[in-house]
Amino acid sequence: MRCLLICVISTVLCLPNILFSQQILVEAQAYFDAKNYNETISVLKPFVVTTKTNFEAMELLGDAYSHLKVWDSAIVEYKNLVVIDDENANYHYKYGGALAMKALKADKMSAIPLILDAKSEFLKASELDEKHIETRWALVKLYMELPWVLGGSTSKAIQFANQLIALSEVDGYLAKGYLYNKDGDYKQAKFYYKQAVEVGQSKTCYTELANFYLKYQEKDKALTILRTGFEYLKDEELQQKIEEITQ
Repeated sequence: MRCLLICVISTVLCLPNILFSQQILVEAQAYFDAKNYNETISVLKPFVVTTKTNFEAMELLGDAYSHLKVWDSAIVEYKNLVVIDDENANYHYKYGGALAMKALKADKMSAIPLILDAKSEFLKASELDEKHIETRWALVKLYMELPWVLGGSTSKAIQFANQLIALSEVDGYLAKGYLYNKDGDYKQAKFYYKQAVEVGQSKTCYTELANFYLKYQEKDKALTILRTGFEYLKDEELQQKIEEITQ
C-alpha cells in the first residue's frame, strides 16, 4: 500500500512537467508547420538546453535549423540524438544529411572529411532500416557525385537504386533515371524517367522527365510531357513551367 501511495504521489508531482513539455512541443510544432523556423528555435532552444533528453524536441530543433540552413547547429542536435540513440536510422540519416549540406559550403579540404562522415552515417542508416527510402536516395546521389578516389561508384549507386525499386517502384525508377542521366546514358535515363511517369504520374515524375528533355535541348518533348501532366493533375506549378519554357 505504501509503495502504491509513493507511485501515485510521484506521478502527480511529475504531471506538471509532462504537461509543460507537451505544451512546448505543441507550440513549437505549430510554428514549424507554419514555416516560422526562427520562432520554433526560440521556443525549443532553452527547453532542449534544460531537458537534454527530449528526443522529439531535439529532432524538431535540428529540423528547424536545417530549414534555415544553419548546418553547424543542425549537426549538433542530430549528433546528440545519434549519441543517445545509435540504433535510430532516421537520426543517422538526418545527421548525415546535415554533414553533407555543410560540405557543399566548405572548401575542398574541409569538405572531404564531412562527405566521408556523411557517407558513413547514410550507410549506417541503411543497415539499421532496410526500408528507409530517403537514405537510399541519399546514397544513390552520393555515390554518383563522389569521385572514384573518394569511393564514388556507379555500380553501388545502381545497387541502392535497385533496393529503392523493391521499396517503391517510382522512387527506384526516378533514382535510376537520375544516375543514368548523371552518367550520360541518354537511352537508359529516358527509359527509367518514362517508367517513373507511367507508374507514379506525379508532379515530380513529369517534371523530372521534362527537365531531362530540356537538358538535351528537346524542348517540344519537354512541353508535351508537361502538358500531359497538367491535363492529368491540374497542377499550377506544371503550368508555370510550361509558361517559362514558352516565353
